[in-house]
Amino acid sequence: MDIDFNLLMNDVVRQARQEIETAGYTQLTTEEEVDQAFSKEGTTLVMINSVCGCAGGIARPAAAHSIHFDKRPDQLVTVFAGQDKEATAKARSYFTGYPPSSPSFALLKDGKLLTMVERHEIEGHDPMSVVNKLQTYFDEYCEEV
Repeated sequence: MDIDFNLLMNDVVRQARQEIETAGYTQLTTEEEVDQAFSKEGTTLVMINSVCGCAGGIARPAAAHSIHFDKRPDQLVTVFAGQDKEATAKARSYFTGYPPSSPSFALLKDGKLLTMVERHEIEGHDPMSVVNKLQTYFDEYCEEV
C-alpha cells in the first residue's frame, strides 16, 4: 500500500486549521496580519498551532473550550508553526524571553506579552488542565464579556 505523505499531511494541516478556526480564532498567515492584530487595543490570545499529534491534540481542544468563561480575551488569533513560517516568526518576535514553542499560547495586552503557556505545559497534560491554566490567566488579565 502506497501512502502519499504530502497528501496525508495536507489533510492533517487542513483539519488542524479548521478545528481552531471553527472554535472562533482568526488565522494570521502573513507578517502584516500579525502586526495588525497585535496592534489592536485590549487582550489577544494567540494560539501557536502545530500538527504535533500529542501536544496539538491537547492544545486545540483547550483553545476551543477555554474561551467559554466569564472573562476572556478581546481577540482570538492563531498562527500555524511550520506552515505559515513568516507569520509565526513575526508572532514569536513579540514573545520576548520565551524560546519558540509549538503548540503554545501567548496572552498579550495592547501588543505587549503578558504570559505564555508553553509546549511543556501542554504536552503530557490533559486538555482540562490547560483550559484551567488559560482561564486563570483570563481571570487575571481579561475583562468580563
